[in-house]
Formats: sequence, C-alpha cells, structure tokens
Amino acid sequence: MPLIALTGGIASGKSTIARRLAQHGAVVVDADRLSREVVEPGEPALDAIREAFGPGVIAEDGRLDRAALGAIVFGDSAARHRLNGIVHPAVIQRSQEQFRAALEQDPGAVVIYDVPLIDARGIGEFDGIVVADAPAEVRIRRLVELRGMAEADARARVAAQLSDADRRALATELIDTGGSLRHTVEQTDGLWERLATRS
Repeated sequence: MPLIALTGGIASGKSTIARRLAQHGAVVVDADRLSREVVEPGEPALDAIREAFGPGVIAEDGRLDRAALGAIVFGDSAARHRLNGIVHPAVIQRSQEQFRAALEQDPGAVVIYDVPLIDARGIGEFDGIVVADAPAEVRIRRLVELRGMAEADARARVAAQLSDADRRALATELIDTGGSLRHTVEQTDGLWERLATRS
C-alpha cells in the first residue's frame, strides 16, 4: 500500500489533485476534515481545549467556538503551540487509524494523505510526497478572485505559510498547478499511473 502525502500552500490546487486521485480509486484521507472531527463534542481533544483555554471557547451548543478560540491564539505563538499540541496528536492518531482501515480493506490501495503542513508529521512515514506547486502571485490572485478575499489578507495568508522553496525541497513529485485545470489534471493522471504501478 503506497502511502503518499499530498501537500501545498493555500489555493495551490491541492484539493483538485486529491479529487482527481479519488476519481481514479485512491483512498484520500483529509487532514483538514480530521482536524474538525477531533474537536467535535464528546472528543477528548475538545475537553483538553476547554481545560487549556477556558469555557469561553465552547459555544452554547457544546461545540467549539472557533472565533473565540481564534481570538486567543491569533498572534500568540505560545497559545497556538499549546493548541497544536492538543489537536495535532489527535489528528495523527485518527489518520493512522484510517490508513490501517484502508490497508485492511484493500492491501493494494493507494492512500493519499491530504495535509496542509507536511512538517506536522515525520516525512519518513510516507512513500512519497506530492507537492501542488503554484507561484505565490497565482495563489494570491485565486484567493482574491475565487474566494473574495481582500488582497492584503490574501498576501498575509500566503506569506504566513511555508515558503515555496521549502515545500519544493520536500517533494518527491511536483505537480505544476499554476496553469490550466487541464494541465493539472493531465499531470495528476500521470502521477496516478505511476502510483498504481507501484501498488
């Protein structure tokens, strides 16, 4: 079972690649979705967040008040580190459970871990790291035009992430997502052929 990490900056086209690989039959495990699941009511991580940051981060319905928590951790690296120390281990545990489940269901499955930050996990765990690569200016334009973000906010979001050079340095496969959708899909199809051969 090849276990492949798929990463890329905001608005890089990573989700497009993940969707295309899923269409081919890959099992896609989405770290963003898991990070939401592990803080649902009844989850140990939500209790730990309440204990670390106080009852004010829990809404009346018992769910995490993301705005209240964001106000605490935004601009406070120590608080953000404390939050990551709660959420990241829970996401890692949940993702590994899903990897094992995919392997049990189909020992030859190609498993894609769709994850924003590859440095949140040890890179040695993966059989390959695919990076969705689009220039910063392209990603900023997408954030403004497709997501309605103010340009200053878009630039700040892109600047706050891992640099393009650092992300490329991790890659075993680079998919150029700065051009057309068709070009991205064609490259992804080629990636799938290589992964399917390995499985």
